Amino acid sequence: MENNDQDKGRMAEQYDKLASKFNELYLAGKERGRESMSAALDKAREQLTTLGEFSAEQGEELKQYLARDLDQTISNAQQLGEEAKERLHPSRLGAGALASLSTVLELTGNALRSLSSKTKEALTYRTGEMTSAGTLTCQACEQKVQLKKTGHVPPCPKCNGILFNKGY
Repeated sequence: MENNDQDKGRMAEQYDKLASKFNELYLAGKERGRESMSAALDKAREQLTTLGEFSAEQGEELKQYLARDLDQTISNAQQLGEEAKERLHPSRLGAGALASLSTVLELTGNALRSLSSKTKEALTYRTGEMTSAGTLTCQACEQKVQLKKTGHVPPCPKCNGILFNKGY
């Protein structure tokens, strides 16, 4: 049991290293889109695999978990954008800078909506998978499970469910 906990702790550290390297590479790039995110994630995985931080197989597994978490973050940002867009709707604001901001938010919201619809199924979290901190909600009974740091998704403490949605 102790060895299994050590393995899980090591995998959480590896996930955090991959996330950190991804962030570094993504922010160093000039482009800001889904393709550049994917390229930065691939490059981060390749670099850390080359450095021996994890095996190629582990790197691919961690990359998939991080990509899913990034998609969830984008989905959450979309929801926030929708709320802001409604509050900043041009008909409510009149002319000026806030009306311009509203137009930008609407265009951004449309792009994020398109991305979100493509990633909905990939955003189901399963017991045993790695994820970053956040609140998991059991799809079976709606019990909330709070992860305070990167770790493995546990079974639902209420119903032993294994499928979750995530929020931050």
